[in-house]
Amino acid sequence: MDGELFPRERANIAPGAVHVPGWLDADRQRELLAACREWARPPAGLRTVRTPGGGTMTARQVCLGWHWYPYAYARTVVDGDGAPVKPFPAWLGELGRRAVTDALGTADAAYDIALINFYDGDARMGMHRDADEKSDAPVVSLSLGDSCVFRFGNTENRSRPWTDVELRSGDLFVFGGPSRPAYHGVPRVLPGTGPYELGLTGRLNVTLRVSGLPGTT
Repeated sequence: MDGELFPRERANIAPGAVHVPGWLDADRQRELLAACREWARPPAGLRTVRTPGGGTMTARQVCLGWHWYPYAYARTVVDGDGAPVKPFPAWLGELGRRAVTDALGTADAAYDIALINFYDGDARMGMHRDADEKSDAPVVSLSLGDSCVFRFGNTENRSRPWTDVELRSGDLFVFGGPSRPAYHGVPRVLPGTGPYELGLTGRLNVTLRVSGLPGTT
């Protein structure tokens, strides 16, 4: 955040896992938020995700490129309105590659999936792995709106050791290499902490992935 008394520094959280504070400037945050609002409209819009056990995720989600549902991908919203998934825009893929280059020094994969999660003040995300892709390319995470506690764990189980990182609006978090299969989650959102001028109540997380799935162009 501009004007902070003690500016936050880039941090290597684990091998291949990097936190870059303030990576998106205010203008780019507004542009990305406007795009998210359009993507959230039906058809194939923002939905509540239901798990096979009958539970629901507290964070709501919309997908681009490929539609994720527990625990697979499809080209239509098979657990919602059945509409074709919205296309993944080329500019978002370029943003993903630039993020990986800035965080890890190189990017050679074509991003083709976006999972966009909306968290209100009570939402959270349990510890999980991003394991449904066929590619091990780094995951790119961009934050908009309210801050959250992002818990980045180990690759073996959901238990300790883990590191808690505060992600604020505009922050970038990338994890790849040996940290690609790490468990991670969001135990807490911090309501009312987002930049007032952004005009967002709650938190948006834009997660970019490479599918490695057949039929990808």
